[in-house]
Amino acid sequence: MINKLSILDVSPIIQGGTVGDALKRTVDLAQHAEQWGYTRYWLAEHHNSPSIASSATAVVIGHVASQTQSIRVGSGGVMLPNHAALAIAEQFGTLDALYPGRIDLGLGRAPGTDPLTAKALRGERGTHGQNFPDQLDELRKYIDPTYGTSRPAIRAIPGEGSNVPIWLLGSSDFSAALAAEQGLPFAFAGHFSPTYIVPALNLYKSQFQSSITYPKPYSMVAVNVIAAETDEEAQYLATSMYQLFLSFVRSRSAPLAPPVRDMAQIWTQQEKFMVEQQVGSSIIGSKETVQKKLEQLIAATEVDEVMVTAYIHDHAARLRSFEIVASLIGCSKNGL
Repeated sequence: MINKLSILDVSPIIQGGTVGDALKRTVDLAQHAEQWGYTRYWLAEHHNSPSIASSATAVVIGHVASQTQSIRVGSGGVMLPNHAALAIAEQFGTLDALYPGRIDLGLGRAPGTDPLTAKALRGERGTHGQNFPDQLDELRKYIDPTYGTSRPAIRAIPGEGSNVPIWLLGSSDFSAALAAEQGLPFAFAGHFSPTYIVPALNLYKSQFQSSITYPKPYSMVAVNVIAAETDEEAQYLATSMYQLFLSFVRSRSAPLAPPVRDMAQIWTQQEKFMVEQQVGSSIIGSKETVQKKLEQLIAATEVDEVMVTAYIHDHAARLRSFEIVASLIGCSKNGL
């Protein structure tokens, strides 16, 4: 049974479009997602990429929350090593005060960018996320006065006493193990790291230690889902995603390109293999195909929630894709 679906967005900038255009499309999609019954709408932090407009993640979250009424809005995620823990506590405490009960704080330890940009973001702070557990501990103490045995000398106002749920995000077993140890919910980045989906989720569930907020594990997997009226049309739309990941492989990040009929004219066999290593878990096809593959994913992972993302160039086609996926909420093999 497909019960809970959410959306992950990076406000993709398309060829010939602007950052403003991308952010307007994000708001439009979020408003539709709310009407269609999606549980949450998350924005991801990336930097120095001409294809992504959600770099100032907390700002975009606030804007989306202001333009919607009930859908949860959050980060998928904030890359905590790029920031001071106090700053994140204050930002999300402010968001929680403005939109109580609607804000999620998903945290990652990767830079979300290249090493040079990461250095510019982090300054004198530790690199490569080695101190991520310590930062997480500091952040939780700012937000929750009942957490831990020692109190920071500085208070996060806003932030202190806020009800922002903290999620750990990951593409390997590191954050899975940390989330289990801390008794926090865990979201796996299956949309670009398909190989470790099942091992990481199994590790999280097997090692989970109950907490006051989460007496049992709660897991989510993110996956690329591109839906259309036919399998052929969906495969055509997916070539924009392939071109985007190809630009990453070539270290030539570019705005999201229009779809093409023949990717063989664009990539080599080696490049195709490298792209498919990253997007191999993608679900692409008609409503029936997407339903079948989503149910297989849920059965294999036993996740509580699936978060879908879609790199589709045409906004109307992107909306239609998410609408098709939303129509599967509550569906099972017994019928649509």
